[in-house]
Amino acid sequence: MPRIEAPTVAEHHARQRRALLDAARALLAETGEAPSMAATGRRAGLARSSVYQYFASSEELLQAVVADVFPAWAEDVRRRVEAAPTPGEQVWAYVVANVDLFASSEQAVAQALSRVVDPQLLHGPMRTFHHQLQVPLRQALTRLGEPDVAEVAATIDAMIVSAARPGEADCRSEVASRDAALSRLRRLLGGYLGLPADGP
Repeated sequence: MPRIEAPTVAEHHARQRRALLDAARALLAETGEAPSMAATGRRAGLARSSVYQYFASSEELLQAVVADVFPAWAEDVRRRVEAAPTPGEQVWAYVVANVDLFASSEQAVAQALSRVVDPQLLHGPMRTFHHQLQVPLRQALTRLGEPDVAEVAATIDAMIVSAARPGEADCRSEVASRDAALSRLRRLLGGYLGLPADGP
C-alpha cells in the first residue's frame, strides 16, 4: 500500500490530485500538447497506474485542468483588485493582473488548451471565466463614478489585449514586454484613474 503523507486519506488524495493537475499544466505550457497519463505521472512523481486512480483518461485529465485553471485565474484577478485601496487603483490592479497573465506561462497553458481541447468543452468555462473577470472591473468602475461601465470595461479589456500582445519592438524578453505594455497602458489610463504620475 502506498505511503500516505497527509493527516487523512482524503487530504492525501487531494494532494495527489493537485500534483497531477499542476503537472499537466506545466506540461501543457512547455510542450503545447496534451500531456499523456504517463508523462503527467512522471512529472508528479507518481506511477502511471496511480494516475488512473484519479482520471480515467487523458481527456478526463484535460477536462479537470480546464475546470481548475479558469476559476483560479479569475480568483487571482479578483483578489488583487480587492486588495487595492481606491477605485482607480482597483481598475489598475485589474489591468496589471491581466497583463501578468498574458506574460506568464499561464498564457501558454491557455493557448495549448485552445488547441487540444474540444471547443465545445471550452466554450462554457471560457464564458464563465470572462464573466467572472468582468465583475471586479465593473464594480471598480462603478465606484469610480464611470457612467458607461459596460462600454469602458470592454474598452479596457481591448486595450489590455492590444498592449499585451508582443510586437516587434517587444520581442526582447517577457519582463521587457510586460513592462512596456504596462507603461503604455499607464500613459493612457493613468489620468483617468487618478494614478500618481511616478507610480509603477
